[in-house]
Amino acid sequence: MADPMKIRATMQGDVADVKVLMNHPMETGLRKDSKTGQKVPAHFITNVKATINGNTVLNGGMSGGVSKNPYLGFKVKGAKSGDKVEISWEDNKGDKRTDSATVS
Repeated sequence: MADPMKIRATMQGDVADVKVLMNHPMETGLRKDSKTGQKVPAHFITNVKATINGNTVLNGGMSGGVSKNPYLGFKVKGAKSGDKVEISWEDNKGDKRTDSATVS
């Protein structure tokens, strides 16, 4: 299981500003291991979903072209201080991670 995501959600006027740092190796499957010369198997996030109080506000895809430990930032209208933000991802190996934070 991957390390926890770092999630920060703050209100800026009537908009919630959500910033997420996902801990993941994001291997393309094209890089070679410097010691063995063998290709490192592909291992990358394929889907990211964000909800606020259970309502989906973002559902997107990623691929191996995204760097290690990807950062995702987005803004949501209609959120309020105290709302629960939940971020989930799934990768090409079937690994999953879900973490949450409270809008402040």
